[in-house]
Amino acid sequence: MLEDILVVIKGGGDLATGVIHRLHRAGMQVVVTELAHPTVIRRAVAVAAAVYERQVEVEGLVARLVESDQEIRIILAVGLVPVVVDPRGEVINRLRPTVVVDAIVAKRNTGTRITDAPIVIGLGPGFTAGVDVHAVIETNRGHNLGRVILSGSAEPDTGVPGPTMGYTVERVLRAPCEGIFKGQRRIGDPVEADEAVASVAGQPVAAKISGVLRGLLADGLPVKAGMKVGDVDPRGVREHCFTISDKARAIGGGVLEAVLYLLRTLEH
Repeated sequence: MLEDILVVIKGGGDLATGVIHRLHRAGMQVVVTELAHPTVIRRAVAVAAAVYERQVEVEGLVARLVESDQEIRIILAVGLVPVVVDPRGEVINRLRPTVVVDAIVAKRNTGTRITDAPIVIGLGPGFTAGVDVHAVIETNRGHNLGRVILSGSAEPDTGVPGPTMGYTVERVLRAPCEGIFKGQRRIGDPVEADEAVASVAGQPVAAKISGVLRGLLADGLPVKAGMKVGDVDPRGVREHCFTISDKARAIGGGVLEAVLYLLRTLEH
């Protein structure tokens, strides 16, 4: 029964939330680990935001911040997704899940091992199926997005965001200097090119294109010059800011496929 499958997902960003949503809807029990101060941009569709808001809802999925293993069990029992601040993933050793998914998307392996659980899955570059994980899920947009890789690695990171209406790097808001981030507009707000939407140490962060503010860093976080702090969607559809993206859904589907496939291999 899928209800007996416990999954620990490392990371609660927007791509990870696509995975969490798929697995949770399939009936699996999902626990999420996060940093104490996650630098998540698409906060409206990321369970990582529970670290700041204590509880968030994304398309019917409710995630709640917890502080102990006992709370984890209580939250799971009522059908919610517990989020625990656990940068090292120490909860994995205590809970002994069937599945571990590294959804940090750091473009490198930050400590996940194939021995962490009977099924270990990594998202994107930095993992090799059969070496440090059992399966890798392709995260690069294109023909292979969401593909389950059982031998080898994902495509290398290009460093360039996927195009939307022809825009790539123009969509990304970056810190002009080092300092404390402060938002001036809200996720979902329409913005115009050259409009200031936030500031860092008093210096403005201006949109390069017109559209809708799809993502923005949480207030009060320290940032470095050039760090990504926001995202503008040129399509201008406000609803897109509050629903899981096509990319996150595809990756979530790939993880679900990988889990079901690998569970069959464990039975034989």
